[in-house]
Amino acid sequence: MAIKSITKKIRPGVRVGHLTVSADTGRRKNGYIIWDCVCDCGNTIALDKRTLERGTITDCGCITKIRPGQRDVTGQRFGMLTAQYCTGQKDKTGAYYWHCVCDCGGEVDASLHQLQAGYRKSCGCLSHPALKDYIGKRFGRLVVTEYAGKINGMHRWKCRCDCGNETIVGQTLLQTGRTRSCGCIRPEVVRENLKLIDGTSVTLLERNANRLCSNNTSGYTGVYRQRKTGRWASQICFKGKTYYLGAYDEIQDAVKARERAEEMYSEFLEWYYEEYAPAKKAKSALAAASQAAVGTEVTGII
Repeated sequence: MAIKSITKKIRPGVRVGHLTVSADTGRRKNGYIIWDCVCDCGNTIALDKRTLERGTITDCGCITKIRPGQRDVTGQRFGMLTAQYCTGQKDKTGAYYWHCVCDCGGEVDASLHQLQAGYRKSCGCLSHPALKDYIGKRFGRLVVTEYAGKINGMHRWKCRCDCGNETIVGQTLLQTGRTRSCGCIRPEVVRENLKLIDGTSVTLLERNANRLCSNNTSGYTGVYRQRKTGRWASQICFKGKTYYLGAYDEIQDAVKARERAEEMYSEFLEWYYEEYAPAKKAKSALAAASQAAVGTEVTGII
């Protein structure tokens, strides 16, 4: 329905739709007076004289959600979504959100930009695969025991882990192999990969002993310039603790302090290579030999 233009002279007390002109704000827009207007709902909105005379805005937004110049997509389909009404809220790009109903019965608010660009085509029901029959199937250490329902758009399954614990895992996580235990396998893998000895990771120590951090500006590991004093400070981390090695006027002095402290790295690694690593290698060789022996026995029986 077309809005009739307002012929009344704009002054305090004049009504324009659901708005009542209140007072001159003292500001101007393109030469036109900006008036404070009170909406029937109680909110106040500032509009210029020309907008009021044309009647292009007749409320504060409590009734008319679609503003002048904004596209009206009411009833239009975007994939499985049908736009119902504009919520009046905007995303970071300035696009308005529209409340939509999905063909599956779900409802969602999506920005007009997402709808027009095809980024949003459903309430989320298209984002996850159809329900599978996984009861009794094994995924790593997990055996599926029963369906746990659909939570946040994802099918969930109740699983029993080989360690005896029970857990609920999303169907997608099982399919992709991202979850293969109740969580008990992770600490074992981490300990093995990091070679944790006496609280210290041999793997990280070998890899990062002389590696520069991305924010290092001195060119030397563990050496940095103090902002307040401008002196060169030196430090070293070992067994989860950071040791401050002092501040020096010359960078080379700080570097030497760091090099002296790194002797603890060398001593630790030397001990590991001589004492721990050979024992571990022998243990692995023994396990491999035992497994081979079992295989030979089985073959002989057959």
